[in-house]
Amino acid sequence: MIALIRYTFATVLHTQRYLAPVLLFMGLLGVLTVNGGGPLPPAYASSAGALFVCSTWLTIALMSLDDPTQRAIVVVSSGGRSLKILLAAIGTALLSCMVLMVFGLVFPLWMGSYDVTAVDLLLGLEAQLTCALVGIAIGVLCSRLVFKRQGYALVAALALVMGALFPKGMPPVNRLFNLMATTSDSAKLLAPTGGMLAIAAVVLAVFTAVTQFVAARRE
Repeated sequence: MIALIRYTFATVLHTQRYLAPVLLFMGLLGVLTVNGGGPLPPAYASSAGALFVCSTWLTIALMSLDDPTQRAIVVVSSGGRSLKILLAAIGTALLSCMVLMVFGLVFPLWMGSYDVTAVDLLLGLEAQLTCALVGIAIGVLCSRLVFKRQGYALVAALALVMGALFPKGMPPVNRLFNLMATTSDSAKLLAPTGGMLAIAAVVLAVFTAVTQFVAARRE
């Protein structure tokens, strides 16, 4: 698995497909959090939202690195286990998002004026990880393994992103943002945010299983 993750990292760095989603993350973070002040939960909700969009795009890019012929070669080289290839791509996306999370935690503090505590940082980490997991889940489901045509994949990804962001009270993303926008005490948000994180992990597991089922039937 480690070798597959290293291969995926090397390929995405060589092709530079990470640049567009990462630049989008930086741009959104700068627009949404610059010169902020007051309680930190709303600022970290903005960081989490930026990572949500970025992780979706980045995962789709990671899942589309290899054309069908190259993917077949990689599957054979890994012992014929296509699930390992899928998990390696997910692991690469998650590790990439964890690097971006550090920037998402620090940037609002650098550009704004906040009184930060350890609880605030933990809340920001939970919120960003929640959105990263949901974004990765959407990216996996909207990858080439499920949608052969990129146009269909784009429409599906946009629909799922909008469905996660805008329906009021929809867990975990919209519910998370509502909680962080209306409650200034980070300590009170840790438990409900942890619940949203658990839901996000379940969403990722379900979407991964569906993607693997579709890919296995086609292969």
